[in-house]
Amino acid sequence: MKQEQLKAQAAAKAVTFVADGMVLGLGTGSTTRYAVDMIGEKVKSGALKNIVGIPTSEATARQATAWGILLGDLADYPRIDLAIDGADEVSPALDVTKGWGGALVREKLVEMHAERLVIIVDSGKMVEKLGTRGPLPVEVTPFGWQVQARWLAEKLGCRVERRETDGEPFVTDNQNYILHCFFPGGIDDPHAVHRALAGRTGVVGHGLFLDMVTDVIVAAPSGIRHLRRA
Repeated sequence: MKQEQLKAQAAAKAVTFVADGMVLGLGTGSTTRYAVDMIGEKVKSGALKNIVGIPTSEATARQATAWGILLGDLADYPRIDLAIDGADEVSPALDVTKGWGGALVREKLVEMHAERLVIIVDSGKMVEKLGTRGPLPVEVTPFGWQVQARWLAEKLGCRVERRETDGEPFVTDNQNYILHCFFPGGIDDPHAVHRALAGRTGVVGHGLFLDMVTDVIVAAPSGIRHLRRA
């Protein structure tokens, strides 16, 4: 079964949790696009009513608006009933890494206010240790990014690369840069990395989403699994 089919299956399962009147956190990325389209189709047909979406990126906002999904923000809707998003990695503890799509700060800001955070992935995203499939994204201010890169390498023992597109710095919706941190053998202590990054001036956010996820929908050729945090 193709990966895109698995993504769509995971998204379809997550959308079954959406009910009339909900405030929804709308994630960003290739898997979540399926979920936003499915929600939009239900809103357009009248199968879902009184839905408010809180988008985690400008791209998601444009997609939702095209379907006629009413959008809001955290100022007016500080409590979110349900957020649906993808992930780059999912650990056995249901902690995840996110941010390869470049929207990690807005994703975390929205999803930390969600009563329920449902992550949708194909089975290839399941890992024994975070940081083994690819880099941990860290969003930093453009001012002083070189200093941050050196500090990250020295403090965390990782290899650091600035994310670029066609030779130019990738710029987030927040007008910041992203540094990709590659950990040989993965991240041994995600909480220690979180604490180090949380106290660093100029680091705007990072892609470790720890103790946040309530549900993970995993699509595999053998079927759908629904994992829940204990």
